[in-house]
Formats: sequence, structure tokens, C-alpha cells
Amino acid sequence: MSNTGSIVVAYSADRYGAAALEHAAGLARKDRARLVVVNATLGSSLVDSRFAHDADIAALQERLTGEGLDVVVRHDVVSDVADAVIAAADEEQASLVVVGIRHRTPVGKLLLGSVAQRIILEAHCPVLAVKPPS
Repeated sequence: MSNTGSIVVAYSADRYGAAALEHAAGLARKDRARLVVVNATLGSSLVDSRFAHDADIAALQERLTGEGLDVVVRHDVVSDVADAVIAAADEEQASLVVVGIRHRTPVGKLLLGSVAQRIILEAHCPVLAVKPPS
């Protein structure tokens, strides 16, 4: 089905991930590209609200496939979320990575490394950062 490379989306189970997913799905539909959804969490994290439940991932995959998209979902516990997204993009020879971004305070940026920022800086293909509607 794919005429062009894959589009990888860093998906989180929140409004930022939903915005990224909808944008990536629209691009994949338009370009007839394979959509690779990466929803990952750190192995050291006992609770991560951005890591989707298995049933939600299954429903998401069913919905996207039902819309005619060629979809692969990577739903994994990993040592580094940014590395997992970048590795998926490399393995899939992605033409684009889509990430959702959130506003962070200057102190938040200083204290915590941003997954989106690392993906933007380290991915080997173009990265599109999207934010949800206000």
C-alpha cells in the first residue's frame, strides 16, 4: 500500500499525543505512507499516564486500520523513550517523525530532558512538532 516511506509518530495517551497522531495519520493517508505509532514508557516507571493501556492501543490500531491506513504499533517498555522513537524511525526508514509538544517552563526545561527536544535534535529525518488546539 505504501508509496512513500513510513511516518513515525511519538504517541502519548494525552491531548499532545492525540494531536500528533491525528496529524501523522492525515499525512500518512495523503501520502499513502505506512504509519508507525510508538507508545513507549521507561522500565523504571511504575505508573506513566502517557503509556496507553493495551485495550486502548488495540482500539486505536483497529480504528486506524479501519480508516484504510497501513499501521504498525510499537507499545513497549524501554530504557529511553526518545531512543525508541529514533530507532523506530531508523528501522522503518521514515520520511518524517511527528511529535506532540507541550509548553514547559524554563526551569522545567533545565531540570528535565525533553523527549520531543531530543527527537527533534537527534532524528535522522525531518521532525514535525505539533501542539493541540488551544
